[in-house]
Amino acid sequence: MSRDANRIVKAGVIGVGSMGTNHARVYSELRDVELVGVADADLNRAKSVAEDFGTDAYTIDDLLDHVDVVSVAVPTPYHADVARTCIEKGVHVLVEKPFVADLEEGRALADFAREREVTLQVGHIERFNPAVRSLAKLLDEVEPIAFTANRLGPPLDRQMGDGVVMDLMIHDIDILLSLVDSEVRSVAAASAADEQYATAQLTFENGMIGSLTASRMTQQKTRTLDITTRDRLIRVDYLNQSVQIFRQSRPDYLRDNGNIRYRHEVVMEQPMLETGEPLKLELESFIESAMTGEPPLVSAEDGLRAIEMARRIETQAEGGSPDPVTQ
Repeated sequence: MSRDANRIVKAGVIGVGSMGTNHARVYSELRDVELVGVADADLNRAKSVAEDFGTDAYTIDDLLDHVDVVSVAVPTPYHADVARTCIEKGVHVLVEKPFVADLEEGRALADFAREREVTLQVGHIERFNPAVRSLAKLLDEVEPIAFTANRLGPPLDRQMGDGVVMDLMIHDIDILLSLVDSEVRSVAAASAADEQYATAQLTFENGMIGSLTASRMTQQKTRTLDITTRDRLIRVDYLNQSVQIFRQSRPDYLRDNGNIRYRHEVVMEQPMLETGEPLKLELESFIESAMTGEPPLVSAEDGLRAIEMARRIETQAEGGSPDPVTQ
Protein backbone atom coordinates (compact mmCIF):
# COMPACT_ATOMS: atom_id res chain seq x y z
CA MET A 1 0.00 0.00 0.00
CA SER A 2 1.42 3.43 -0.90
CA ARG A 3 1.09 6.52 1.20
CA ASP A 4 -1.09 9.43 0.06
CA ALA A 5 1.57 12.11 -0.41
CA ASN A 6 -1.02 14.88 -0.22
CA ARG A 7 -2.44 13.89 3.14
CA ILE A 8 -1.43 15.80 6.28
CA VAL A 9 -0.81 13.32 9.09
CA LYS A 10 -2.11 14.46 12.45
CA ALA A 11 0.26 13.62 15.31
CA GLY A 12 0.27 13.88 19.07
CA VAL A 13 2.48 13.09 22.05
CA ILE A 14 1.41 11.59 25.38
CA GLY A 15 3.93 12.33 28.12
CA VAL A 16 6.06 15.41 27.53
CA GLY A 17 9.03 14.94 29.81
CA SER A 18 12.48 15.17 28.28
CA MET A 19 11.99 12.54 25.56
CA GLY A 20 8.36 13.35 24.85
CA THR A 21 9.22 17.01 24.35
CA ASN A 22 11.72 15.99 21.69
CA HIS A 23 9.02 13.94 19.96
CA ALA A 24 6.78 17.01 19.97
CA ARG A 25 9.58 19.14 18.50
CA VAL A 26 10.28 16.70 15.68
CA TYR A 27 6.61 16.24 14.79
CA SER A 28 6.30 20.03 14.60
CA GLU A 29 9.23 20.10 12.12
CA LEU A 30 8.23 17.24 9.80
CA ARG A 31 6.77 17.96 6.39
CA ASP A 32 3.17 16.88 5.81
CA VAL A 33 2.72 16.36 9.56
CA GLU A 34 0.69 18.53 11.94
CA LEU A 35 1.42 18.39 15.66
CA VAL A 36 -2.20 18.53 16.81
CA GLY A 37 -1.49 18.48 20.52
CA VAL A 38 0.15 16.98 23.59
CA ALA A 39 -1.08 15.40 26.82
CA ASP A 40 0.58 14.92 30.18
CA ALA A 41 -0.45 14.06 33.74
CA ASP A 42 1.03 17.45 34.66
CA LEU A 43 -1.37 19.83 32.90
CA ASN A 44 0.88 22.84 33.43
CA ARG A 45 3.75 20.95 31.80
CA ALA A 46 1.51 20.02 28.87
CA LYS A 47 0.41 23.64 28.42
CA SER A 48 4.00 24.89 28.54
CA VAL A 49 5.22 22.40 25.91
CA ALA A 50 2.15 23.03 23.75
CA GLU A 51 2.88 26.77 23.83
CA ASP A 52 6.50 26.16 22.83
CA PHE A 53 5.43 24.33 19.68
CA GLY A 54 2.32 26.28 18.77
CA THR A 55 -0.16 23.52 19.55
CA ASP A 56 -2.72 22.60 22.21
CA ALA A 57 -2.79 20.67 25.49
CA TYR A 58 -5.42 17.93 25.79
CA THR A 59 -6.49 15.11 28.02
CA ILE A 60 -5.41 11.74 26.60
CA ASP A 61 -8.92 10.78 25.46
CA ASP A 62 -9.50 14.13 23.76
CA LEU A 63 -6.10 14.05 22.06
CA LEU A 64 -6.78 10.58 20.64
CA ASP A 65 -10.00 11.88 19.04
CA HIS A 66 -7.91 14.30 16.95
CA VAL A 67 -4.84 12.35 15.78
CA ASP A 68 -3.76 9.61 13.37
CA VAL A 69 -0.49 8.76 15.13
CA VAL A 70 0.83 9.27 18.63
CA SER A 71 4.04 8.82 20.59
CA VAL A 72 3.76 7.45 24.13
CA ALA A 73 6.57 8.70 26.36
CA VAL A 74 5.04 8.29 29.82
CA PRO A 75 6.91 6.36 32.57
CA THR A 76 7.37 2.68 31.69
CA PRO A 77 4.80 1.27 34.18
CA TYR A 78 2.06 3.16 32.30
CA HIS A 79 3.10 2.19 28.75
CA ALA A 80 0.75 -0.77 28.37
CA ASP A 81 -2.39 0.96 29.64
CA VAL A 82 -1.84 4.10 27.58
CA ALA A 83 -0.91 2.16 24.43
CA ARG A 84 -4.01 -0.03 24.78
CA THR A 85 -6.18 3.08 24.98
CA CYS A 86 -4.56 4.38 21.79
CA ILE A 87 -5.15 1.09 19.97
CA GLU A 88 -8.78 0.97 21.14
CA LYS A 89 -9.23 4.38 19.50
CA GLY A 90 -7.62 3.14 16.27
CA VAL A 91 -4.60 5.43 16.66
CA HIS A 92 -1.21 4.16 15.46
CA VAL A 93 1.24 4.26 18.35
CA LEU A 94 4.97 4.44 18.96
CA VAL A 95 5.86 3.42 22.52
CA GLU A 96 9.19 4.59 23.91
CA LYS A 97 11.63 1.96 25.18
CA PRO A 98 11.54 -0.12 27.26
CA PHE A 99 8.31 -1.27 25.63
CA VAL A 100 6.43 -2.46 28.73
CA ALA A 101 7.01 -3.30 32.37
CA ASP A 102 5.18 -6.65 32.15
CA LEU A 103 6.02 -9.09 29.35
CA GLU A 104 2.60 -10.77 29.31
CA GLU A 105 0.92 -7.38 28.98
CA GLY A 106 3.27 -6.61 26.10
CA ARG A 107 2.42 -9.83 24.26
CA ALA A 108 -1.29 -9.17 24.71
CA LEU A 109 -0.78 -5.61 23.45
CA ALA A 110 0.99 -6.86 20.32
CA ASP A 111 -1.88 -9.28 19.62
CA PHE A 112 -4.45 -6.53 20.19
CA ALA A 113 -2.69 -4.19 17.74
CA ARG A 114 -2.66 -6.90 15.07
CA GLU A 115 -6.38 -7.58 15.63
CA ARG A 116 -7.19 -3.89 15.26
CA GLU A 117 -4.76 -3.45 12.32
CA VAL A 118 -2.99 -0.66 14.19
CA THR A 119 0.73 0.00 13.82
CA LEU A 120 2.61 -0.57 17.08
CA GLN A 121 6.26 0.45 17.03
CA VAL A 122 8.81 0.48 19.86
CA GLY A 123 11.15 3.45 20.23
CA HIS A 124 14.58 1.86 19.97
CA ILE A 125 16.06 4.96 18.44
CA GLU A 126 19.56 3.62 17.75
CA ARG A 127 18.15 1.42 14.97
CA PHE A 128 17.71 4.68 13.06
CA ASN A 129 21.20 6.05 13.65
CA PRO A 130 22.71 6.43 10.14
CA ALA A 131 25.87 4.61 11.27
CA VAL A 132 23.83 1.59 12.39
CA ARG A 133 21.75 1.62 9.22
CA SER A 134 24.93 1.28 7.18
CA LEU A 135 25.88 -1.97 8.95
CA ALA A 136 23.54 -4.29 7.06
CA LYS A 137 25.53 -3.93 3.84
CA LEU A 138 28.91 -4.00 5.61
CA LEU A 139 28.13 -7.18 7.52
CA ASP A 140 26.99 -8.98 4.37
CA GLU A 141 30.64 -8.96 3.28
CA VAL A 142 32.23 -10.35 6.46
CA GLU A 143 32.05 -13.09 9.07
CA PRO A 144 31.62 -11.44 12.52
CA ILE A 145 33.24 -13.06 15.52
CA ALA A 146 32.50 -10.66 18.38
CA PHE A 147 30.61 -7.47 19.19
CA THR A 148 31.76 -5.02 21.88
CA ALA A 149 29.41 -2.21 22.91
CA ASN A 150 30.18 0.63 25.33
CA ARG A 151 27.44 3.03 26.42
CA LEU A 152 29.01 5.16 29.13
CA GLY A 153 28.33 8.51 30.73
CA PRO A 154 28.42 10.55 33.94
CA PRO A 155 25.77 10.49 36.69
CA LEU A 156 22.50 12.16 35.80
CA ASP A 157 21.09 15.14 37.65
CA ARG A 158 17.58 13.70 37.52
CA GLN A 159 15.89 10.61 38.92
CA MET A 160 15.67 7.60 36.61
CA GLY A 161 12.90 5.04 36.95
CA ASP A 162 14.86 2.29 35.19
CA GLY A 163 18.25 0.81 36.10
CA VAL A 164 21.32 1.16 33.90
CA VAL A 165 20.65 -2.13 32.09
CA MET A 166 17.04 -1.35 31.24
CA ASP A 167 17.73 2.34 30.54
CA LEU A 168 21.06 2.30 28.69
CA MET A 169 22.26 -1.22 27.89
CA ILE A 170 18.90 -2.14 26.36
CA HIS A 171 19.82 -0.02 23.31
CA ASP A 172 22.83 -2.22 22.62
CA ILE A 173 20.92 -5.38 23.47
CA ASP A 174 18.39 -4.49 20.78
CA ILE A 175 21.10 -3.68 18.22
CA LEU A 176 22.98 -6.90 18.97
CA LEU A 177 19.87 -9.08 18.74
CA SER A 178 18.95 -7.43 15.44
CA LEU A 179 22.41 -8.08 13.96
CA VAL A 180 23.04 -11.66 15.10
CA ASP A 181 20.81 -14.28 13.49
CA SER A 182 21.13 -16.79 16.31
CA GLU A 183 19.67 -17.52 19.72
CA VAL A 184 21.59 -16.64 22.88
CA ARG A 185 23.10 -19.74 24.49
CA SER A 186 24.30 -18.21 27.78
CA VAL A 187 24.51 -14.94 29.70
CA ALA A 188 27.05 -13.77 32.27
CA ALA A 189 26.82 -10.36 33.92
CA ALA A 190 28.04 -8.26 36.85
CA SER A 191 27.33 -4.82 38.26
CA ALA A 192 28.95 -2.27 40.58
CA ALA A 193 28.35 1.13 42.17
CA ASP A 194 24.78 0.34 43.25
CA GLU A 195 24.04 -1.09 39.79
CA GLN A 196 25.01 2.15 38.06
CA TYR A 197 27.72 0.24 36.18
CA ALA A 198 27.04 -3.10 34.51
CA THR A 199 28.74 -5.49 32.12
CA ALA A 200 27.36 -8.51 30.31
CA GLN A 201 28.64 -11.19 27.98
CA LEU A 202 26.27 -13.00 25.65
CA THR A 203 27.32 -16.19 23.90
CA PHE A 204 25.23 -17.13 20.87
CA GLU A 205 24.46 -20.60 19.55
CA ASN A 206 26.47 -19.84 16.40
CA GLY A 207 29.58 -19.09 18.50
CA MET A 208 29.50 -15.29 18.29
CA ILE A 209 30.15 -13.30 21.47
CA GLY A 210 28.65 -9.99 22.54
CA SER A 211 30.25 -7.92 25.31
CA LEU A 212 28.17 -5.02 26.64
CA THR A 213 29.05 -2.31 29.16
CA ALA A 214 26.72 0.43 30.40
CA SER A 215 27.57 3.08 32.96
CA ARG A 216 26.25 6.20 34.65
CA MET A 217 29.56 6.54 36.51
CA THR A 218 31.98 7.35 33.68
CA GLN A 219 33.14 10.93 33.30
CA GLN A 220 33.14 10.86 29.51
CA LYS A 221 30.19 10.15 27.28
CA THR A 222 30.90 7.20 24.99
CA ARG A 223 28.58 5.38 22.58
CA THR A 224 30.48 2.85 20.47
CA LEU A 225 30.12 -0.58 18.91
CA ASP A 226 33.14 -2.59 17.73
CA ILE A 227 32.58 -5.57 15.44
CA THR A 228 35.51 -7.97 15.18
CA THR A 229 35.59 -10.10 12.04
CA ARG A 230 38.18 -12.46 10.58
CA ASP A 231 39.84 -9.77 8.48
CA ARG A 232 38.78 -6.38 9.85
CA LEU A 233 37.48 -4.33 12.76
CA ILE A 234 34.35 -2.25 12.15
CA ARG A 235 33.90 0.59 14.64
CA VAL A 236 30.61 2.46 14.98
CA ASP A 237 30.47 5.76 16.85
CA TYR A 238 26.84 6.53 17.60
CA LEU A 239 27.54 10.10 18.73
CA ASN A 240 29.52 11.07 15.64
CA GLN A 241 27.35 8.91 13.35
CA SER A 242 30.52 7.47 11.84
CA VAL A 243 31.89 4.08 10.80
CA GLN A 244 35.58 3.23 10.60
CA ILE A 245 36.97 0.02 9.09
CA PHE A 246 40.44 -1.15 10.16
CA ARG A 247 42.14 -3.88 8.14
CA GLN A 248 45.35 -5.06 6.53
CA SER A 249 47.09 -4.70 9.86
CA ARG A 250 50.58 -6.13 9.57
CA PRO A 251 53.84 -5.99 11.53
CA ASP A 252 56.92 -4.45 9.96
CA TYR A 253 60.53 -4.46 11.14
CA LEU A 254 62.75 -1.49 10.28
CA ARG A 255 66.51 -1.20 10.60
CA ASP A 256 67.68 2.23 11.79
CA ASN A 257 71.42 2.79 12.47
CA GLY A 258 71.83 -0.88 13.18
CA ASN A 259 68.83 -0.99 15.55
CA ILE A 260 65.72 -2.93 14.69
CA ARG A 261 62.46 -1.12 15.32
CA TYR A 262 59.00 -2.64 15.23
CA ARG A 263 56.14 -0.91 13.47
CA HIS A 264 52.53 -1.99 13.10
CA GLU A 265 50.71 -0.57 10.12
CA VAL A 266 46.94 -0.34 9.93
CA VAL A 267 44.83 0.74 6.98
CA MET A 268 41.70 2.62 8.02
CA GLU A 269 38.72 3.41 5.80
CA GLN A 270 35.86 5.72 6.73
CA PRO A 271 32.79 5.35 4.51
CA MET A 272 30.89 8.54 3.78
CA LEU A 273 27.49 8.46 5.47
CA GLU A 274 24.53 10.75 5.09
CA THR A 275 23.96 11.90 8.66
CA GLY A 276 20.64 12.86 10.21
CA GLU A 277 18.79 13.11 13.52
CA PRO A 278 17.89 9.54 14.57
CA LEU A 279 14.63 10.66 16.21
CA LYS A 280 13.51 12.38 13.02
CA LEU A 281 14.35 9.27 10.99
CA GLU A 282 12.52 7.12 13.54
CA LEU A 283 9.33 9.19 13.45
CA GLU A 284 9.39 9.42 9.66
CA SER A 285 9.66 5.63 9.49
CA PHE A 286 6.86 5.23 12.04
CA ILE A 287 4.54 7.51 10.08
CA GLU A 288 5.35 5.70 6.83
CA SER A 289 4.47 2.35 8.44
CA ALA A 290 1.28 3.74 9.96
CA MET A 291 0.10 5.26 6.69
CA THR A 292 1.03 2.34 4.41
CA GLY A 293 0.38 -0.63 6.68
CA GLU A 294 3.94 -1.89 6.22
CA PRO A 295 5.50 -3.55 9.30
CA PRO A 296 7.50 -1.16 11.52
CA LEU A 297 11.28 -1.49 11.58
CA VAL A 298 11.14 -2.09 15.36
CA SER A 299 8.15 -4.26 16.22
CA ALA A 300 6.52 -5.06 19.54
CA GLU A 301 8.18 -8.49 19.32
CA ASP A 302 11.58 -6.77 18.99
CA GLY A 303 10.81 -4.69 22.06
CA LEU A 304 9.78 -7.76 24.07
CA ARG A 305 12.90 -9.68 23.05
CA ALA A 306 15.12 -6.83 24.24
CA ILE A 307 13.30 -6.67 27.58
CA GLU A 308 13.58 -10.42 28.10
CA MET A 309 17.33 -10.27 27.54
CA ALA A 310 17.72 -7.20 29.76
CA ARG A 311 15.89 -9.05 32.55
CA ARG A 312 18.22 -12.04 32.21
CA ILE A 313 21.22 -9.73 32.41
CA GLU A 314 19.83 -7.94 35.47
CA THR A 315 19.25 -11.28 37.20
CA GLN A 316 22.84 -12.36 36.53
CA ALA A 317 24.24 -8.98 37.58
CA GLU A 318 22.38 -9.24 40.87
CA GLY A 319 23.98 -12.62 41.58
CA GLY A 320 21.22 -14.84 40.26
CA SER A 321 21.55 -18.53 39.43
CA PRO A 322 23.79 -19.59 36.53
CA ASP A 323 22.23 -19.00 33.14
CA PRO A 324 23.16 -21.77 30.73
CA VAL A 325 20.10 -20.86 28.68
CA THR A 326 16.37 -20.80 28.82
CA GLN A 327 15.29 -23.65 26.58
